[in-house]
Amino acid sequence: MRHSLLRRAFACLLLTPVTYGCVVPPPPGASGPPVAEVLPADARALAYGRSAGEILEHPQIRDKVRSLFGADWAPTAAAVGRPTAAAPLFFERGGPVRMVHIGDADYIAITGCAVQACASRRGLLLVREGGEQLMARLDEGGFSHHYAYGSGAVGGPGGAAPVLDSALRALERASDGSPFPRPGP
Repeated sequence: MRHSLLRRAFACLLLTPVTYGCVVPPPPGASGPPVAEVLPADARALAYGRSAGEILEHPQIRDKVRSLFGADWAPTAAAVGRPTAAAPLFFERGGPVRMVHIGDADYIAITGCAVQACASRRGLLLVREGGEQLMARLDEGGFSHHYAYGSGAVGGPGGAAPVLDSALRALERASDGSPFPRPGP
């Protein structure tokens, strides 16, 4: 009986920090994710092309996109923590090209998915107006990979991720669901 009581007390001590760790408020001065809104369509959205494929191959963007994705543009073998497919496959079936305003900048937003796995391999590419800064997110089976390119662009979960997440939420609201192309033939 005494051992049972000690085990329960020990279990409570271990679980208490985990339980309360989830409700700690953010530190003072911490800001939330940037607010994003989808802008009405205009000519700026089509500055580099009318489809994901055209934009990825546009002469002013092509080399920057390849630098953005680096080794993930055409991986030779799947590595731990890396996408299992080449980045262009995440944009094979492109969604509509749109404009998104985030913070103090406007971005061309390109969504897409892999033809053979549209539900599980999705991509979002943001091209800042002027084309000097790019950010991307590749979603693959529950894992998200974030990328950033250009001066002032900060990659990884702490930099590009909040901007990309805000853009994706705004595109979802504007699309009444998923901003990604629908799976199909």
